[in-house]
Amino acid sequence: MLWFTLFALPILIIAAWLYTVGVAHSRFPKLRNKRICLLIAHPDDEAMFFAPTVLALTEPALGNHVKILCLSSGDADGLGETRKKELVKSGIALGLRQEDDVFVVESYDFPDSMTTTWDKVKIANLLSSAFAPNLSNPMKSKGPDAPTATIDVLITFDKDGISSHPNHISLFHGARHFISSLIHNRPGWQCPVDLYTLSSTNIARKYTSIFDAIVSIVIMAFSDKQMGEHPSPLLFLSGASDMRIAQNAMTTAHISQMRWFRWGWIGLSRYMVVNDLKLEKPGSL
Repeated sequence: MLWFTLFALPILIIAAWLYTVGVAHSRFPKLRNKRICLLIAHPDDEAMFFAPTVLALTEPALGNHVKILCLSSGDADGLGETRKKELVKSGIALGLRQEDDVFVVESYDFPDSMTTTWDKVKIANLLSSAFAPNLSNPMKSKGPDAPTATIDVLITFDKDGISSHPNHISLFHGARHFISSLIHNRPGWQCPVDLYTLSSTNIARKYTSIFDAIVSIVIMAFSDKQMGEHPSPLLFLSGASDMRIAQNAMTTAHISQMRWFRWGWIGLSRYMVVNDLKLEKPGSL
C-alpha cells in the first residue's frame, strides 16, 4: 500500500496541476487586442518573474502586442552589453514578435543596485515621454480633454517587489505615479492605461513550484473579481511545455546569470509557473 501511495501521489499532483492550468485558460478573464508594456528593472526579470504572463499574453489568438521596457542593463558586474543581448533572446523565446519590442534604458538615474531606490518621479517622467508625450507635462489647472497614451496596459512589480529588491519596488511607485499623472486635473475621465502588478507571496508559497498553481486557483475562485474591459485579478498558469520554455529562457538566453542559486529558482519558484496580477487604481499626486 505504501509503495502504491508513493507511486500515485506524484501522478495525482501533476494531474491536479494540469487540470488547474486548463481551468485557468478556459474560465478566467484574458486581455485581448491590447498594447502591453512589461516594465522591468533588470534583464532576466522577464524570465524569472513574469514568464507565465508573457507567454500567456503573446498567444497569437489574443491579438496583443507585448513589449518589454527594462530600466537598466544590469551592469553591476560590467556585463551590461551581454545582458542586453540576453534579454532580447529571452524575449523572443517567450513570444515577443520582434527584437525591436525590447528596449533597455541606460541612465545614471537608474543604477543596477541592491541598495538604491530609484526616484518615482523620474520613472514616471520617462514613462510619460515614452507612452504619453502629449501629457508629459502635468496640467496645473483642470482641462476638458481626455487623456491618451500609446499603450493600453502596463505590467510591473507590486509594492513588495517579489524579492524586496529596491529597484523592483521603485518600478511600482514610478508606475503608479505615471498613471496618476495621466488623469491629474482631468476629472471624470478614465485612465487610458491599466496598471497591473505581480503579486508577492510569502516565502512558503514562493518556493512551491507547481503546488502553488492549485493554491492560487482556489484563492482566485473565492476572491472578489472585477470583470469587463478592465478585469482583475488576472491569473496565468503555465503547463509543462510553457514552464520548460520559461526555464530555457533562463538557461539558454541568460547564460551569464546562471549561478547555482538560480538553478534552484527556476526549479522551485512558483513564478516560473504562476502569475497573479492585480489591477491598481491611480492615486493622488
